[in-house]
Amino acid sequence: MSAAGSSKKRVAILGATGAVGQAFVRLLANHPWFDLVAVAASERSAGKRYADATKWVGDDAIPRAVAELPVLPCDPAVVDADIVFSALDSAAAGSVEPAFAAAGRMVLSNAKNYRMEPDVPLVIPEVNPHHLDVLDAQRDRRGWSGGIVTNGNCASIPAAMALAPLHERFGVRRVFMATMQAVSGAGYPGVPSLDILGNVIPFINDEEPKIETEIGKMLGHVSAGAIRPAPFAVTAHANRVPVEHGHTVCMSVEFERSAGAAEVAAVLREWTGAAEARGLPTAPERPLVLRDEADRPQPRRDRMEGNGMSLVVGRVRPDPVFHVKMVLLAHNIIRGAAGASVLNAELMAARGLFDRS
Repeated sequence: MSAAGSSKKRVAILGATGAVGQAFVRLLANHPWFDLVAVAASERSAGKRYADATKWVGDDAIPRAVAELPVLPCDPAVVDADIVFSALDSAAAGSVEPAFAAAGRMVLSNAKNYRMEPDVPLVIPEVNPHHLDVLDAQRDRRGWSGGIVTNGNCASIPAAMALAPLHERFGVRRVFMATMQAVSGAGYPGVPSLDILGNVIPFINDEEPKIETEIGKMLGHVSAGAIRPAPFAVTAHANRVPVEHGHTVCMSVEFERSAGAAEVAAVLREWTGAAEARGLPTAPERPLVLRDEADRPQPRRDRMEGNGMSLVVGRVRPDPVFHVKMVLLAHNIIRGAAGASVLNAELMAARGLFDRS
């Protein structure tokens, strides 16, 4: 599979100096379909070399070509790229992202601001690529020549991926989730060490409402130019734990029709996701990997499955209250954030959607 058109698409990163912005840099610096031509951030970083403006986190070096780029302000009049990947926090994203969309740019957003709007796709390519069909309605309603496409919260994405084949086969009625979320999900410098070391923090601001609403939208359907959420109920407990990368989710599921653990495991093992997501540059060979060991998945051992883009599921077993329970693990910065946006952009490129923006 190759992207529509013969040349690379020019892309920029908004919020490029933060943890998710840095993940975008890693994924886009040598991308076969996209040419990273600009990085943008807050006014305090604008004007500096990227290498001077960012506190690079990780053992690798900043890609040389990106290190020398000037940091631009997040202004569509200055950022010369047709596609922008947004790692902005919600305080900035609410005004900056629609400004780019109104200026004809396609925005691939990690921020929460527009996720639950009925005319804004909240996409996982393996799960709901057809949700991109609302983009024309979005442009008509909002008067944009560009658009906004979002990816979900870093805990919502793995849950939706696991639930997608199960909802299709059995119908999901109720979901109970408890998350154990890595400290990298809080950005850099994130959670103070004296708060998190040897500790669990049973609160992440605004996390539980996002999880409880986003999953239904991602598994919903398109009708009259809007996305209608699936009708099942989700309840979530969100916890921060002393793990660097990799969110773990313990999940119990009740179905519309009874299903045993072996039947559920077989459905998960066979699932390969939507056909049009296969073969995209960052798509894993297996979007969902089922582990049979009693003590897997584990963040340290499993978070880089599929280059960090695969969901790892284990401990599928009967639940005495619901039907089944299981444990999920996904890399929160890759599949749960930057990688999700890049994969969405690849899907859009394969569909030729950037050629129409």
